[in-house]
Amino acid sequence: MKITNKKLIGHIFNPAVEEIPEAMSIRFNQMVNELNRAGRDVIVLSLGEAFFDIPLFDFKALDYVKGYHYSESQGLPELREKIAEYYKRQFGVEVHPDSEILISAGSKPLIFMSMLAVLQPGEEVVLHEHCWLSYPHQARLCGARARFISSGVSVSDFCNYLTPRTRMLVLNNPNNPAGFLYSGKELRSIYKMCLERGIYLLVDEAYSDFVLDGSFLSVGSLSRTKEYMIVINSISKNMGMSGWRIGYVIAHPEVIQVILKINQHVITCAPTILLHYCAKYFDDILHHTLPQVRAVVEKRERVAKMLESLDLQALPGGATFYFFVSLGDYPGTSLDFATELLRQHAVSVVPGSAYGNSTDRFIRVSIGAEPEDRVLTGLQCIADLMMRTKATGAVFTTEQELEKVPLTEP
Repeated sequence: MKITNKKLIGHIFNPAVEEIPEAMSIRFNQMVNELNRAGRDVIVLSLGEAFFDIPLFDFKALDYVKGYHYSESQGLPELREKIAEYYKRQFGVEVHPDSEILISAGSKPLIFMSMLAVLQPGEEVVLHEHCWLSYPHQARLCGARARFISSGVSVSDFCNYLTPRTRMLVLNNPNNPAGFLYSGKELRSIYKMCLERGIYLLVDEAYSDFVLDGSFLSVGSLSRTKEYMIVINSISKNMGMSGWRIGYVIAHPEVIQVILKINQHVITCAPTILLHYCAKYFDDILHHTLPQVRAVVEKRERVAKMLESLDLQALPGGATFYFFVSLGDYPGTSLDFATELLRQHAVSVVPGSAYGNSTDRFIRVSIGAEPEDRVLTGLQCIADLMMRTKATGAVFTTEQELEKVPLTEP
């Protein structure tokens, strides 16, 4: 429900909060829940996660008494050590677990806290579209202004979008929603550009393990000192544990200390018992999930062929479990398309408009939560809706019209 700028018991809400929209992906997943409760079977191509088969390891081996209480606000030392070892082994990044890493309740609040740590009101955050949907709104909540680089702009031209007020450049690598990857050469160029100007480069590397050919380069490997560099990651994607809300930030010790103060006042600490669980079984969990990560990437290659067979065009990219699919000649907006697809065909996707002003002619299709036969059925529904609306020109364009569409099968 949209909040309007009206007084409630004599009070006006914070304009910065009122002006931001709902998180579009979460909005559509809430609609999926509504349809499920109404007894409708929905093909879910909107979830930002992959479903893995993960065994439940023995909680009895943990100190459950400690789990009842607060733990270190910077994150359990044993888990910080595990993550530091992992980044060294997997990506060649040297991370000091005592001073260069902080764990909190998911990577999403850590992105916000990182922005809050370095941005002053009125400064700019530059975002390369198509960008993850929460970046610009988190910047606004920090009192900063989001400035966008259109999706077709070359990395060599990024400098044309930086101003004296630019304080941070944010990249999602590998990219959500399209699955493309910045090359090592591009990342080096971007980091050099930021370092020379005193601009923080924040790189969200949440899909770092969904690249099988060794082409992924963590930005953390570009500087041992990590000056003007912030790396964000989590256990949500590669370990398939998004519901546990455990993320981490890697940065210069001075930046970590500022984020730590924010974390102390906002979160305190991530759930203690889950931190102990992840520390004890970290390698065991990865032993089970990383092969399934590989299976998802291989599944992505097969789905790419499905798209081609249905004459659906997607932006190039081979990482993550997303496709950014073009709407072609569809006469409405991506929000119109996604809503009609869900209401009429029980298939959920995310409108491309959520990821930037230049990406409204796309929808994000996630293949991580459904088996391939249901993914194919969902893609066929997408293709059919495009063909039908192209022929008739009939589009649901208002919330009032959409409300007329039944939630259950007739």
